[in-house]
Amino acid sequence: MGAEIGEFLSLDDFERHALAVLPTMPRDYYRSGAWAETTLAENRAAWDRLRIWYRVMRDVALRTSRAELMGRNAAMPLCVAPTALQRMAHPDGELATARAAAGAGVPMILSSLSSTSVEEVRAAATSVDPAARTWMQMYIGRDRGAVRALAQRAHAAGCDALVLTVDTPVWGIRERDIRNHFRVPDGMRIVHLERAGGPSGHEGRGIHEALAWTIDASLTWKDFEWLRDSSPLPVILKGICRAEDAARGVELGAQGILVSNHGGRQLDGAPATVDALPHCVDAVAGRVPVLVDGGVRRGTDVLRALALGAQAVCVGRPVLWGLAAGGEAGVARVLEILAHEFDVTLALAGCQCVSDVTSDLLRP
Repeated sequence: MGAEIGEFLSLDDFERHALAVLPTMPRDYYRSGAWAETTLAENRAAWDRLRIWYRVMRDVALRTSRAELMGRNAAMPLCVAPTALQRMAHPDGELATARAAAGAGVPMILSSLSSTSVEEVRAAATSVDPAARTWMQMYIGRDRGAVRALAQRAHAAGCDALVLTVDTPVWGIRERDIRNHFRVPDGMRIVHLERAGGPSGHEGRGIHEALAWTIDASLTWKDFEWLRDSSPLPVILKGICRAEDAARGVELGAQGILVSNHGGRQLDGAPATVDALPHCVDAVAGRVPVLVDGGVRRGTDVLRALALGAQAVCVGRPVLWGLAAGGEAGVARVLEILAHEFDVTLALAGCQCVSDVTSDLLRP
């Protein structure tokens, strides 16, 4: 680890560094939100509005951040969110992230828009920890056969869950990408979705043109049921905002709910995920785990999410900033900072472990 990365104290340090060193097209692709980016900003601001009513005079000398995450233990209640084309941030891309996540003891969700194959990512993760966990993010595109084939590949490679993104019937309007004529860079491939003679994402002006073929506006609950029945892996629904959608997903067999607005990249004006989270938690009523992403930047945010009923948080952009700053070492440092901040937050809130984090720590 370089001295510079070792001196970074917060995820904001990584963001500032990454925005300074990344070329314009990947920088704006990673950081952009939809339209005026109001939901993007609100995702982060909403966490800060929640005050932590901490407890005192509790013995917190012996603490643990370990948590159950989708039925298995993790070093902390956090997983790496799916982010596309990580080799735009660093040549090692998803391989560096997989090794860092495995080293930190947390699951990695691999994007189906990955620039590295699921087989290579699993090999990288298990080279660090044979028990490393990888979840495969999926879109249901127009070629249902290709979707089923990717689900089968994920299972064969050793992934232990599918994460179906359900908030993307069409791509949101991301003005930075349109201005930059974003497309898949030359020499890079979306390895899971390309087909011989088909589109590759190397042409177009913005993600809505370059990658329109990867999604399908006709997506319905029947397609989720089809995917559920196409693979033995449990399916987590990602992109849930409304309580009734969370409840219906569980009733139809979802094994987890990920409250998400796609990092503010789809419908601008959508609520911050922290505002949607309690409604979805109430609707799920403990039947399956609920996770949340969007704007998580501090250990205090992790505690807030748990107090609102989430089992864990997912973190995306900060991982990309870590990659840009130092590859695997940068991602490892990002996760190390979050782990340390969460441990200190537990202590200062009067908690020995995640089960001590209860809803009374937050008040209106």
